[in-house]
Amino acid sequence: MTRVTLRLASALLTGVLMLAARGAGAAEEARPAVVDWETGAGKSYLIPAAEVAGFIFGLNQFNRRALDSTDYDSDGRTIWRNLRTAPGFDQDPFSINQLGHPYQGSLYYGFARSAGLNYWESLLYTIGGSFLWETAGESTPPSANDHIATGIGGTFVGEALFRMASLLLEGGGQAPGFWRELGAAALSPSTGFNRLVFGERFRPVFPSRDPAIFLRLRLGATLTSDIDNPAPSIAARRQEGSADFYMTYGLPGKPGYRYTRPFDFFLFEFTAVPNATSAANAIENATIRGLLLGRSYDLGDDYRGVWGLFGGYEYLSPQVFRVASTNLSVGTVAQWWLTRTLALQGTVLAGVGFGAVGTVGDKQERDYHYGVMPEGLMSLRLIAGELAMLEASGRQYHVIGTGAGGGGEATSFGREVVNRTSVGLTVRLFGPHALGVHYVVSSRESRFPDRRERHQSVETVTLSYNWLGHTRFGAVEWRPGEMSGR
Repeated sequence: MTRVTLRLASALLTGVLMLAARGAGAAEEARPAVVDWETGAGKSYLIPAAEVAGFIFGLNQFNRRALDSTDYDSDGRTIWRNLRTAPGFDQDPFSINQLGHPYQGSLYYGFARSAGLNYWESLLYTIGGSFLWETAGESTPPSANDHIATGIGGTFVGEALFRMASLLLEGGGQAPGFWRELGAAALSPSTGFNRLVFGERFRPVFPSRDPAIFLRLRLGATLTSDIDNPAPSIAARRQEGSADFYMTYGLPGKPGYRYTRPFDFFLFEFTAVPNATSAANAIENATIRGLLLGRSYDLGDDYRGVWGLFGGYEYLSPQVFRVASTNLSVGTVAQWWLTRTLALQGTVLAGVGFGAVGTVGDKQERDYHYGVMPEGLMSLRLIAGELAMLEASGRQYHVIGTGAGGGGEATSFGREVVNRTSVGLTVRLFGPHALGVHYVVSSRESRFPDRRERHQSVETVTLSYNWLGHTRFGAVEWRPGEMSGR
């Protein structure tokens, strides 16, 4: 693949989007209203529909020319066949199915969301985009796993990225500067595209309503202290760099803040290891959990929380295995003031998801299986004013499904258990600067009747520099006496 071909394909994709968007915009010239996020005035149903269709057409054409594959040579015959074929399960590379498809879905979602549509309306566009891609974008039969990762997981990824992009723009006032616009476009490309192409119509920024936020950027050095990996051999890394971005948006307890829209509370965490052996292995952790439906509550004067239905997308790849899940869960996020300066924040969730788990040792990323995933999570953060934070968390996934070999062949029905536990201490030095130490252990137990049992585990210790947001460790203050004293 030459650079010229890539540039031509990229130009084709951009041109298709521009033509589709401009054509839809011209069809709505009689309705020039600027979008109003509170009333819904000025939103467009037609523009994102044209953008999603144009994106899918452009991506199909790009893949036909850039990839040596017949998977994208779709035509009337393959479309008609796919319309009459019940979705199955494919065995594409793990990173394509569990990273690429959720991100692709987030682009569909972003076109609709940034055109003024709400979460539920944008969800329909994402599901529709997934259906169109599986039917007409590829010549292969449609995949149920892709529909879940793209159509559902893509909305969770897309809404979190849209909220963060909007928050960045909101900080720039009525006229965000160039760097804020660029940062927002990097976070949510669809949002940046609509703001660029349609100018004032989609220029108003989605209002955050001033949520309580905890923000942390962590740069560290990781030492892998123990690896148990009898699976296909890999070159495990004993030392590596790491970069972690963590954000909680809408922490409970802030006076006047209400949870009336999906993702008025959400958590976003992304961990990368820049010196990984491949691009797929560079992402160690991508976790998004957002409140879809729920309400706030209080117990006495010192306890505030929010409970309800949460939607989540999770991807973990701790060197020796991978697990990914698109899930729904019920639970609560809360904060309890133990003393005047000591706060305890916690999350408890239990639910079920669908996803995949497999080894990292297979270079073609096809040694994995799909399954239904009952799962649970508990995390605690003990905050001592602006001085220090002690945190601990645990996740467990029970994966029940059919396995596959390294070549994609199906095996028998079995189960796996994946655990991930972490403990960390962060101490603030001055201003937003802090130092931290974190210990993480991840393990996988795999049992299938026709295959040997597999146990994999990895333990790591990370020493890091931490940059903290303006709320330091994120403890929310609502007590009148303490608020007036600040």
